[in-house]
Amino acid sequence: MRTASKTCLYFVSFAVLAACQSAEFSDLSTFGDRASTVNDLSKTAYYKNDELLTAAKTQFKSKNYGKAYSYYKRAIEAFPKDPAVWLGYAASADMIGRRDNADRGYKMLSTMIPNRPEYLNNVGYSHLLRGNLVAARRYFLKAYEIDPANQTTANNLELLRNSGAFAKRS
Repeated sequence: MRTASKTCLYFVSFAVLAACQSAEFSDLSTFGDRASTVNDLSKTAYYKNDELLTAAKTQFKSKNYGKAYSYYKRAIEAFPKDPAVWLGYAASADMIGRRDNADRGYKMLSTMIPNRPEYLNNVGYSHLLRGNLVAARRYFLKAYEIDPANQTTANNLELLRNSGAFAKRS
């Protein structure tokens, strides 16, 4: 008699659980909600520490701007809120002539670090590369006001001064 009541209890428990289920088992995630609510991370690569950023900086310093750009592009996917990644991405995009992507990077940085001399210098240099010397000077001077001892700012102002002194040649 005891066995019959246990079997009945199991059957009732299973029936209650089955009645509560609103979807098929294949549509559930491990968290109990729908599988579609869990982000697919299968294409996300794991990078320990900042090896992508280190590789990108190394390539940029070696003037391998195309390789630096590809590393920075992957680093943005891994670290989308890191201003150093966006700064390198925008600078390397500028150096390979991808102005649209450089502008995207500078737009992101304008909300992250709008008054940092690194950002202002890079935006100024971007304008210098595009031939917009007035805008370049404006950004370089803003960077200089924030940090007058910054050697990069001084070099950029000198480069700008030299750029305006010589005629354009084709």
